[in-house]
Amino acid sequence: MQTIHQSSRRKFLKAGGIVLATAAVGAAVNLLAKEEEEKSNDVSPPEDLMREHGVLKRILLIYGEALRRMDANEDLPPEPLAESAKIIREFVEDYHEKLEENFLFPRFRKAKKLVDLVEVLLQQHQAGRRLTDITMHLATGQALKNPDDRRNLADSMRQFIRMYSPHEAREDTVLFPVFRGVVSAHEFDSLGEDFEKKEDELFGEDGFFKVVDHVAQIEKKLGIYDLSQFTPKL
Repeated sequence: MQTIHQSSRRKFLKAGGIVLATAAVGAAVNLLAKEEEEKSNDVSPPEDLMREHGVLKRILLIYGEALRRMDANEDLPPEPLAESAKIIREFVEDYHEKLEENFLFPRFRKAKKLVDLVEVLLQQHQAGRRLTDITMHLATGQALKNPDDRRNLADSMRQFIRMYSPHEAREDTVLFPVFRGVVSAHEFDSLGEDFEKKEDELFGEDGFFKVVDHVAQIEKKLGIYDLSQFTPKL
């Protein structure tokens, strides 16, 4: 009788061990899957900067629509321009460009790579801020009614578009692709985390998507949100 009891006990312990082992393996698999998912969702520093360029491109389109309306003497409310210039100041200049100036440009100088390009890009950042000062100052209903102010506002936006279209294109195709070779793999990954933390700190969780939503709202106000309107009718 005791032998039967001991045998049953061994079977129970063995079965329990199998269950525990299976549970442990399952938990480990789930943890690894979660880590892999999080890793796959990570955005590299160049990718992060390039998608932020997408915000800048959409603001350039808003400026272009504003210029079209001004040239055609069509109605142009000041609010979309003021909001767009504010996004340029806070998201592009005070955040995006500061990342480039503080984390990318010094590393290119240290590595003695693309130094001449970096210097031109920095000069254009500084020029862009001066242009944004003008746009922010003149993006008002009163200024839009004044011929001189209206002309100065249009000039500032035209210069901004003319400079930043090639500026961001050169960064996307020349500067950013080289960056991975300028830093170690560990530093490359840690910079991605630093960029994400800074974005959350300044704009809250999912800050990039909040900014994109804001830009979309401005586009809707100006009637340029619907992408299909830009498709040529052939």
